[in-house]
Amino acid sequence: MSKLHEECGVFGIYDLDGGNVASSIYYGLLALQHRGQESCGIAVSDTSGPKGKVDSYKGMGLVNEVFVEGALDGLQGDIGVGHVRYSTAGASTRENAQPLVLNYVKGTLGLAHNGNLINAAELRKELEYGGAIFQTTIDTEVIAYHIARERVKSKSVEEAVGRAVDKLKGAYSLVVMSPRKLIGVRDPYGFKPLCIGKRDNAYILASESCALDTIGAQFVRNVEPGEIVTITPQGIMSDTSRCLPLEKQGRCIFEYIYFARPDSHIDGISVYQSRILAGKYLAMDSPVEADLVVGVPESGNAAALGYSLESGIPYGTAFVKNSYVGRTFIKPKQSNRESSVQVKLNVLKEAVAGKRVIMIDDSIVRGTTSDRIVTMLKEAGAKEVHMRVSSPPFLWPCYFGTDVPERDQLIAYNHSLEEIRQIIGADTLGYLEIGRLEQIAGGQPICKGCFTGNYPMKPPADDIRGEYEK
Repeated sequence: MSKLHEECGVFGIYDLDGGNVASSIYYGLLALQHRGQESCGIAVSDTSGPKGKVDSYKGMGLVNEVFVEGALDGLQGDIGVGHVRYSTAGASTRENAQPLVLNYVKGTLGLAHNGNLINAAELRKELEYGGAIFQTTIDTEVIAYHIARERVKSKSVEEAVGRAVDKLKGAYSLVVMSPRKLIGVRDPYGFKPLCIGKRDNAYILASESCALDTIGAQFVRNVEPGEIVTITPQGIMSDTSRCLPLEKQGRCIFEYIYFARPDSHIDGISVYQSRILAGKYLAMDSPVEADLVVGVPESGNAAALGYSLESGIPYGTAFVKNSYVGRTFIKPKQSNRESSVQVKLNVLKEAVAGKRVIMIDDSIVRGTTSDRIVTMLKEAGAKEVHMRVSSPPFLWPCYFGTDVPERDQLIAYNHSLEEIRQIIGADTLGYLEIGRLEQIAGGQPICKGCFTGNYPMKPPADDIRGEYEK
């Protein structure tokens, strides 16, 4: 059984006035908690203190579970990085929690990574044959080792980072802390988001703009795909030599459909407005007569509102969500996925009884979750359930950090639209048309590989997903 995982979240801050940054990282990670709920960590350093001294703290669980009272007291420094992580089941260990802190001849590196490399195994073997001993099974450690190795023969840490990322193939947003610099890197395709913020005299790097809002920082700009930004007391330096032409880029469309918080802006596009637009397009392309439009929380809600606005059918709430249960989409085991649906959601019978209901969800992977939710609505008295999906059907796996599994586990690969409708028990079924994807992303180039099999870069010959995770 393939395992489903989502994105991770990265956060970095450098307070040029020398203020302690640990609490800001903590609150930034709380804002990014939706991107990973298995482990988290913070590493900080004092740029005016002993060079190479890094304090770090990490563990398994949610941010507020790991950082109990007093945990931040030992993290003193004006520069730091943080990370929230979701892994595949076999790698859910404290050793694989990030940030990684590496001590080497030039000092220390603290590294947080969001993404998935398709050449991780090859890069790892190269290091192992050179005598490297690995402490984790994540490709983040591979990146850290390559940066450290390049640093020995480079004039600066940012030059070493540039040489190291030249070897990387795949998706990555990186935040790197050296003793005196904070560096942000985004892969040339722009798969993973990364933005820059500023609060007083502190600069911030974060996966999503919502983390900037949480700590009272102002959004400055996005890190461009392929760009390396270096933050020092002299300001922000930028290296755009690896940037690709716009038409060759490929942002992950699932940031807009599912992953990102609705109050975030990804590359200048409002996630909330993207989801509203997806719902409007569904209403245009897959209309149906009904009494009520509802969303499957949380990412289905805005699309449901969009469907309602376009169709004129009233928008309502049909589900009460238990906010303390992790996302169903990323449960590692099939049995867990099925049982967690009812733990996570309960139907408001008074809202749906006797009504024809349009139910909007962000995706259908295997179909088991959709089957349970449709059944719950009908058991609550819904006369009809019409399912609309704010993404196209999954037909191919993803190799770039969104864990869409092997093709034989994708319900749309094995079944026709009518067969899927029958399996999940809906009265009608409609997906977002593939031509609408660029429109909901503001016309930006996006990766549609999991829908079409055409990826921005050549996928690996061997599927090693799960062997070297992020």
